[in-house]
Parts: sequence; C-alpha cells; structure tokens
Amino acid sequence: MKTRLALVMHQPLGSAFSACAQHVLGRVPDLQVFDIMPDAPPREQTGRVLDWVHQGRIEEPILILCDLYGATPFNIAAQALRQALEEGYIIHLLTGTNACMVLKALTDQQENPESLSERVRQGALRGIVNADPPPDC
Repeated sequence: MKTRLALVMHQPLGSAFSACAQHVLGRVPDLQVFDIMPDAPPREQTGRVLDWVHQGRIEEPILILCDLYGATPFNIAAQALRQALEEGYIIHLLTGTNACMVLKALTDQQENPESLSERVRQGALRGIVNADPPPDC
C-alpha cells in the first residue's frame, strides 16, 4: 500500500522541496504541499491538512514532513496528526526535513509503510556528511 506524503512547511520551503524532487526524479512528485504563510491562521491551516487527510482511505498510511520542530507549521501538522489519530488514521510526523528525507520518502513510499518514517529519518542522517578535506599529514 502506498503511503501518502505531505510537506507542511514555512512558505516557500515545501514548494522548493517539491521542485527539487521533480528535478532529481524527473517527474512530478506524488506529494501534497502546504506552504504556511507567516500570517496564516493556524486553525484554518489545520483544517486544510485534515481535509487532505480525509480525501484518502483510513487504512492508507500517511507521512507528514515538517521543517522546524515547535514552529507554526509543525504545530499545525501536530494538531492535524492528533485529530487524525483519534479518527483511526495511520499517520506519522517527522521534523527537520531535508532534501534527502523528501527523496527517500518519495522513492520508498510503496514499500513497507509501517517502517517508512524510520527509513526516511535514517536517510536524513546518512545524507549528513562532513565533506571537509582531510588535514594534511
């Protein structure tokens, strides 16, 4: 079963990640973007995310990626997550999103949805590399 993906981020970061994924993958990515404007009312934005959640079947797993833990987009996504979990949806939320995470989520979204969020998290860590040249001996 394919995991549904959403980016809930400070505007324009979600759209930028989506455009990056399209560039790298050579196709329009299968994900929903919620770019949150600075003055956007959180309750209204939570409703938008929940409307998207409700468009799918309850047994379809969902992964939401956010940029910053504790920021407004995260709080919106976390509130939507709480409500969706209460309704019986299978939904996960990761923060600290980078390009590696978005690409990993898109390329693995049809494999084992139960472990997708952990594979995406691990993909982010593997993408962080100290590329400084080694010191001269």
